[in-house]
Amino acid sequence: MAFDKMELRDIEVWDGNHAAAQALRQAQVDVLAAYPITPSTPIVEGYAKFKSDNYVEGEFVMVESEHAAMSGCIGAAAAGGRVATATSSQGLALMVETLYQASGMRLPIVLNIVNRALAAPLNVNGDHSDMYLCRDSGWIQFDAFSPQEAYDLNFIAFKVSEDHDVRLPAIVNQDGFITSHTAQGVHTMADDDAYNFVGEYKPMNDMLDFENPVTHGVQTEEDWHFEHKARQHNDMMTKVSPKIEEAFSDFEKLTGRKYNQVECYDMDDADVAVVCMGTSVETAREVAGEMRAKGLKAGVVGLRVVRPFPFAEIGNVLKDIKAVAALDRSAPGGAAGVLFNEIAGSLFNTDSKMLLSGYIYGLGGRDLLKSHLVDLFNELQANADAGKVLTQQQQFIGVRGPKLAYL
Repeated sequence: MAFDKMELRDIEVWDGNHAAAQALRQAQVDVLAAYPITPSTPIVEGYAKFKSDNYVEGEFVMVESEHAAMSGCIGAAAAGGRVATATSSQGLALMVETLYQASGMRLPIVLNIVNRALAAPLNVNGDHSDMYLCRDSGWIQFDAFSPQEAYDLNFIAFKVSEDHDVRLPAIVNQDGFITSHTAQGVHTMADDDAYNFVGEYKPMNDMLDFENPVTHGVQTEEDWHFEHKARQHNDMMTKVSPKIEEAFSDFEKLTGRKYNQVECYDMDDADVAVVCMGTSVETAREVAGEMRAKGLKAGVVGLRVVRPFPFAEIGNVLKDIKAVAALDRSAPGGAAGVLFNEIAGSLFNTDSKMLLSGYIYGLGGRDLLKSHLVDLFNELQANADAGKVLTQQQQFIGVRGPKLAYL
């Protein structure tokens, strides 16, 4: 069945959800199996509308749960189709079991996660709890800071994930409501240009290739399980990053938009810096600029790729910084924050004398204010001047009541 092309303006006003839905349309997904959950529903809803309006040829499968959604995606991908879906928060929590199935079976599925707090208490607003929930599930993870990036990173996710040297599923994260429901100008690609960048889907080891029969998800126990997981991890750590760099380069040539696994702002001569993700990067950049105008050499690092974690790149960027704050938008539940730990691991066996502090912020959609970051940069400078962390290594930003600090 033929489908219609959509004429787009060079710049469209889209929120992050609609930008992601458009990317799935332009990638010509074969199957999208989904179950709705706030704030990701408009992604799959938008794709379903494109289907009903004859803008996509693929199938939309409405299932009974998020677990079933990813199960449907796994079946479709194993059969040899280009597959995608979207979810958030509790839906992702229900889906997590199947994430390990998808990565273990080496199925190139693209999942859009619109980041939202995990219950209890129930909260529909954005933080990174669900991003962190699946961080070690064997999926490549990208992080979008804006609707433009939610659009662009979907194409890159398909291109990397479907590469026959990779064959691992990929997640594109975006902040719930702050990105997903905030409309901005998005530079678009024509339908043919977008599809040609992703490329025609080329199945590998698909179950419908009857001339070359395969099995998926078989039981291995102690005889081969270790080897399967070691190979999967090795490929994630050695093959994915070069493919991401290659895709970033190709995308820049096509669109002029440049992406890096670690995005650095004002870091060349910075004395102090914050490392963060999502929409907080834009806020931190603005404050860093204002602090520089006052004579404080502030910088910002934004993580574009969360998995595989860019240990070497982070270590190189931060090695000469005097004091750094890791901003975790998720309560660690009895440990230092995930980002804090990852940065510490990046620098542990180096000669860096950097002072590292961890900050928990923005849970359940709590705003990160510019005034919070002004105080933070000043605190980092005080640490740098003193040559030691003057307060607790882990603190909360913007929480009401008595000041809470640990470690």
